[in-house]
Amino acid sequence: MASPSDPVAGPAAIARRVLAETLERPATLGDGRLVCIDGLAGAGKTSVARELARLAPEAVVIGTDEMLEGWRGLPGLGSSVEALLRPLAEGRPGRWRRWDWLADGWAEEREVAPGPLLVLEGVGSAAASYDELVTYLVWVEADRDVRLARGLARDGEQMRRHWLTWLDDEAALHEREDSRGRADLIVRTS
Repeated sequence: MASPSDPVAGPAAIARRVLAETLERPATLGDGRLVCIDGLAGAGKTSVARELARLAPEAVVIGTDEMLEGWRGLPGLGSSVEALLRPLAEGRPGRWRRWDWLADGWAEEREVAPGPLLVLEGVGSAAASYDELVTYLVWVEADRDVRLARGLARDGEQMRRHWLTWLDDEAALHEREDSRGRADLIVRTS
């Protein structure tokens, strides 16, 4: 059952809690553990993932936005992530293909060796189809207007149409997947 984080805790404190609680749990991804930092676009998932990477240098951290087929790629993300995870769960290397946002097309394939900790960060990173492989699920959220402002500050006003479509697409995805309802920790940012 999900429990809210300390509302004043920053990404470093959240990452310390997530790492400690993850390491207390048994391995779920072969001999390793999987942390999924899911939630809403612009809510602060990347900040938590960066802190986890700093605290656990042995961790492999993948931003699932690199696994999307562009702005409308959310519906296919779960199967792409699952294709990476299933071999890792069997102790074999997993593979995923990187989306090149500038070229607007698929780029190179990347390999991930089995290891002690894999962190997936991004909208839709914790699909229900591989829930048994997830050791710890963090849900990060913020108000829509705050998230839109953060996204436009990062990507530019010219991306507003893409962002508005994305926010609708992610709402549909999260309603279907219920990642928030399956979360071990809910983090609200402002």
